[in-house]
Amino acid sequence: MDESSTQIYGAVQALTQSSDTLFLLLGAIMVFLMHAGFAFLEVGTVRHKNQVNALVKILSDFGVSTIAYFFFGYWIAYGHTFFASAPTLAAGNGYELVKFFFLLTFAAAIPAIVSGGIAERARFYPVLIATFFIVGFIYPIFEGMIWHNNFGLQSWFETHFTVGFHDFAGSVVVHGVGGWIALIAVIFLGMRNGRIRAGKHTNFAPSNIPFLALGAWILSVGWFGFNVMSAQSINGISGLVAMNSLMAMAGGILAAIIIGKNDPGFIHNGPLAGLVAVCAGSDLMHPLGALLTGIIAAAIFVSLFTYMQNKTKIDDVLGVWPLHGVCGAWGGIAAGIFGQTSLGGIGGVSLTVQIIGTLIGITIAVLGSLIVYGAIHKFTGLRLSEEEEYNGADLSIHRISATNED
Repeated sequence: MDESSTQIYGAVQALTQSSDTLFLLLGAIMVFLMHAGFAFLEVGTVRHKNQVNALVKILSDFGVSTIAYFFFGYWIAYGHTFFASAPTLAAGNGYELVKFFFLLTFAAAIPAIVSGGIAERARFYPVLIATFFIVGFIYPIFEGMIWHNNFGLQSWFETHFTVGFHDFAGSVVVHGVGGWIALIAVIFLGMRNGRIRAGKHTNFAPSNIPFLALGAWILSVGWFGFNVMSAQSINGISGLVAMNSLMAMAGGILAAIIIGKNDPGFIHNGPLAGLVAVCAGSDLMHPLGALLTGIIAAAIFVSLFTYMQNKTKIDDVLGVWPLHGVCGAWGGIAAGIFGQTSLGGIGGVSLTVQIIGTLIGITIAVLGSLIVYGAIHKFTGLRLSEEEEYNGADLSIHRISATNED
């Protein structure tokens, strides 16, 4: 290779690295913006006396998540640390740094998911302590197993089933794990005071439908960064991922309209159910398979959340276990169904592997959260006092209300 060819090759390499870094940075920003969606979805759902707490929790959780993931989580998942000189870290246009930012936004989604389930009666600092251990130690275990072949899990799948567990954008790794962690936290906390009256369940109405809708819109838009940018390089961009995300979202909306009987809360969560479920197989499915995945996901969410709120003592305020935990698990399995070539998919996926991998993710989430929340519940307590809950988390924790009204 002559000198001019070498220069051209070097320029192309530099441009490719820069493009990949910018591409992933834009994805990180879009997913970071989704945390505002989590915040406003919760603000619109909880009662007025807990709105400030909803906003503060999401932002505080992100700060704690950043520290936990920087020092421990990313290292556990990918074996990479940032204890090097700045010139070393900046090599290759700092792609690895931006990759950390992108994957951090995924990790921080776990406590953001949990926040919606435990709303209105959880203490502030104990929850932040739980966030540190979950993002720093529990979530990275499964993340590394699936996305970095830690413990040889993916190699074992490939040896025994010819293919590995497929989760392109985190139906199980992020949403499923987050939803099942939330379920354990919700069970430890118990029901909100006033939910049972005269022996019957009472459901508190959302405080602000426009805020709830705003949160759903922000999440839906950001989700295209969540899914499409999971390619992590310009060369890996797939229009199929974008199309399948769109179709699953539409399927979720339509199913929620019909099954949810025009309820605005269900209609705005319907697209989120579809998007949760399509993450895993968005790069494999035919758009019709993605549509069915979204329809089924929304049906699962509406039916299960309705049953749970009216027939059980599981007081999951935003329905994050059915939305993220169960629909996330469905997404992992759906990738093994609609990703098959016989159903129009690209193939290279095993339904058996998808089921086993999904169950492993659920197991790690449940056991990890039992340890973390169980320990905090025993030693410091997770729940506000009855008086604090009655006054609301805004005044009890933050000493301010969401409005200046007397």
